[in-house]
Amino acid sequence: MHKPLLLRDVAIGLTGRRADVRVENGRVAAVEPAGTGSEGADVIDGRGGTVLPGLVDAHVHMLQWASVRQRVSVAAARSAAHAVELLVAAQGPPGDTGLLAGAHYRETFWRVPPHKDLLDRAFPARPVAVFSNDLHAVWLNSRALTLVGREHPTGVLVEADAMAVTAALPTPETAESDRWVLEATDAAAARGITAVADYEYADTAADWTRRLAVRAPSTRVRCVIPRFRLDHAIELGHRTGVELPGTDGLLTVGPLKVFLDGSLNTRTAFCHDPYPGDFPDDEYPGELLITEDALRELVERAAAHGISPALHAIGDGANRVALDVLAAAGVANARIEHAQLLNPGDVARFAELGITAGVQPAHAPDDRDVADRYWSGRTARAFAYADLLKAGTRLEFGSDAPVAPLDPWDGIASAVTRTDDDRPPWHPEQNLPLPAALAASAGGRTTVAVGDPADLVVTGRDLRDLPPDELRDMPIVATILGGRTTHAG
Repeated sequence: MHKPLLLRDVAIGLTGRRADVRVENGRVAAVEPAGTGSEGADVIDGRGGTVLPGLVDAHVHMLQWASVRQRVSVAAARSAAHAVELLVAAQGPPGDTGLLAGAHYRETFWRVPPHKDLLDRAFPARPVAVFSNDLHAVWLNSRALTLVGREHPTGVLVEADAMAVTAALPTPETAESDRWVLEATDAAAARGITAVADYEYADTAADWTRRLAVRAPSTRVRCVIPRFRLDHAIELGHRTGVELPGTDGLLTVGPLKVFLDGSLNTRTAFCHDPYPGDFPDDEYPGELLITEDALRELVERAAAHGISPALHAIGDGANRVALDVLAAAGVANARIEHAQLLNPGDVARFAELGITAGVQPAHAPDDRDVADRYWSGRTARAFAYADLLKAGTRLEFGSDAPVAPLDPWDGIASAVTRTDDDRPPWHPEQNLPLPAALAASAGGRTTVAVGDPADLVVTGRDLRDLPPDELRDMPIVATILGGRTTHAG
């Protein structure tokens, strides 16, 4: 057991009440008037900041996020050629022939699309792989294509091909990548996170059990089951929400992840209306990656073994299919991940069917320009968080890191303001009030009480009168996981 903690002089959620909070045996033991004695306890001075339930990132790809933290970002690139310049500037020692990995490219507004020839001219002897911001595409040079045993006319692969190539590229030794991932949980705790749902396309339960043998992560982890591991998970008796044995509550089984469509940036999100002007027949609506019958069979099989579904659906067509299948299957505790574009008639169905919307608010300002282009005339129903909330839907926020940074305050600020730069809010009618945004980031709660688990965050600011444009840079005084301090600012 950890030594008792006293959180001194903190505001209790958004209530305005100032108090001292005592933590013992992994629980909130007392909420007492400020100035209570601290005998026998370690003291964290909140200095009027706010104590909240620990924040949850409900959708993250932990190994990819940890890996991207090691890659060269080309997010600032104004063109494919500029992206190559950024890679050249950061390539490291001359003569290095190891894989050079880039991240965060967005080609939507590049006049000339990315092509392997651009990379070949700059890197004739070194393999290069540049990952798109949404991870649904990868841009390779000829050396990298040879490395993975492929030929391709442009070097830009999307969706299933991109996933296959990503899996075939060289990776660091497991011990090194595990260190990266555990360090990423430390960084998450520094932003107030006490739990993540890991949507990595891998045997996450086995991977996290191995990492736990190295040291405890600084967050709890929900180990999501990818589709290709469903049979294995059933054989092991895994059930969504159940603690993995011997992990002291740090690891639990997550839902089954199934892709229904692609992404907005790659124009593979499945929509009712075609994408404008970029395809020969002008009738391309995106890609539906699984049939309704196959999806229903998969969902029902998982549910029969206690495994809840989490369905990746971005376009309004994919969301309609997801809702139809879940309604027909009658599955409880289901999730739809992303839900970026919805038909108006489908909004109320989330609450009616008891479906949680796992959404990523930082994507709305990130993708506003792309959405205005590819979903022109439909953006009033894109990232429609206020509509979902009004209909009674349970919202849970995630980052989808590395698509967006693993930082809950980035998502909270985006949900409240619908902008992340000096432009006016994008569709401000979909803004969320701060209490709703906090609840979606903290498992549905915004306050703490005696008896609660001691998964807590203490912010450096009283949130009640905080200007919304200051949310994104929220200082964190402390993060506590089961009574253990995982971050002290």
